[in-house]
Amino acid sequence: MEYIAVYTTLPDRDSARKLAKALVTERLTACANFFPVESIYRWEGKIEEEREYALILKTREELYPEVEKRIKELHPYKLPAIISYKIERGLGEYLTWIKEITSSHLS
Repeated sequence: MEYIAVYTTLPDRDSARKLAKALVTERLTACANFFPVESIYRWEGKIEEEREYALILKTREELYPEVEKRIKELHPYKLPAIISYKIERGLGEYLTWIKEITSSHLS
């Protein structure tokens, strides 16, 4: 079984918490961490500098399409960053916990 961490950024703490809670409640992800970050990026021809909240979600790789779909549905940005990273290694018991929590999700 493959595990991934999905990364996105949101404009504020409330929107990060809301998205995290929805995905954990729906059992699409087992866990979510969010924290403040500073971002610099080019958007519509301008350099932007913003304070945002990064959100990291732990789940199974097979759930990525549904996770991406829900993030896009709930995300306030026109073009959200949604990036997946493979979890190459991890504590076996923790990975089993991710499997157990997300296996209750009905695909």
